[in-house]
Amino acid sequence: MAPQLAAAGPTLYAPRFGTALPCRARTRKPVSRRRAALPKDEDYYLIDADESIGDGFSFSGGKYGDGPSKSDEWFAQGKMVNAYPVYGDKGKAKDPFFGLTMGSGSQSSYDIFRWFCVEAGSSSSPKVLLIHGLPSQAYSYRNVMPVLADKYHAIAFDWLGFGFSDKPQPKYGFDYTLDEYTSSLEFLVNAVAPDKLSIVVQGYFAPVAVKYASEHQDKLNHLVLVNPPITDKHLNLPSTLASFSNFLLGEIFSQDPLRASDKVLTSCGPYMMKEEDAMVYRRPYLVSGSSGFALNAISKAMKKDLKAYIESMRSILRSSSWKTKTTVCWGMRDRWLSYDGVEEFFGGLNQKIVELPMAGHHVQEDRGEELGNIIKSILRLVPYCILGLDCIMKERQRQESDRKQNSCVI
Repeated sequence: MAPQLAAAGPTLYAPRFGTALPCRARTRKPVSRRRAALPKDEDYYLIDADESIGDGFSFSGGKYGDGPSKSDEWFAQGKMVNAYPVYGDKGKAKDPFFGLTMGSGSQSSYDIFRWFCVEAGSSSSPKVLLIHGLPSQAYSYRNVMPVLADKYHAIAFDWLGFGFSDKPQPKYGFDYTLDEYTSSLEFLVNAVAPDKLSIVVQGYFAPVAVKYASEHQDKLNHLVLVNPPITDKHLNLPSTLASFSNFLLGEIFSQDPLRASDKVLTSCGPYMMKEEDAMVYRRPYLVSGSSGFALNAISKAMKKDLKAYIESMRSILRSSSWKTKTTVCWGMRDRWLSYDGVEEFFGGLNQKIVELPMAGHHVQEDRGEELGNIIKSILRLVPYCILGLDCIMKERQRQESDRKQNSCVI
């Protein structure tokens, strides 16, 4: 029986919120938005307009209180896992602007980093590691994990620099490069899944996971890529993310909780989210500047190395040595990554594609339960809308035929 994840270090507590962020008033023209009818619709917000609509500073919502929050509840479900040694000994991290010693949230652990992990399902079941994208958290898989739990041991974690995991100041033990993320992933996998596992990875961390997988194919049962950057059109970060890497302005933007959480979640798809869930994503940026410094650093690293990593991922997936079963899930309403060329690439490799028509870039956030059922069916090797390229074309032809027939009905 595989061991359960062991808690590491002293008990940590999720900070609560007591005050609201000041918001700058701004006169805006009414925006036409398409909404799905929902119960208690006032608790949701839907951004389904042009990408230029809205910015982090003009957000006027936000519910803060002294009572327990979703963030507290999520933190209570997880545990801290030790993995990946801290390199060097450069003393206490200091503020890059004023040289002042920073708070504990920006300091490296003594000798090994702490990762926040959440489990669902029996530890004796086959393991599935759920890897979030940029910028996000393990919380994005909250609706996926219960679906998997009856058959699998699902493990979601926060990358270093995100959520509840350590967020060391860059140049003080971790520099947030893609090479470091690849190396650290190996240590984490060995800590939480020493035997065989399947990996589900979403978004811009897919090239990191593929590079890890290429060196450890003997450990993998299946790899599921969710909206991975793969074509030439995906080689550069979208402007929303690239702004965090800009000189000076990047440091400012990455410290704005609403720009770093709300805007990035709503600019890449038709997201509908309860305010209490949005607060979980804001929390790291509200309680410490360490999250903003980490976001700034990883955005710079992505801007510098993403192209090389994507090209490497394409070479790996095309290679005759690649034997890992691979399936692609794609949210068709992704505003960051175009679907153009995706079918051509993966279809040419005879790898399966699953289209999710109503999902955006962060598929697990937008259609969590649906994605969970798809993942479960993929891992069981039972068809669940798993369409090869020819099946996709046949399905589209059928839908077009039905549409024409319906249009003729008086």
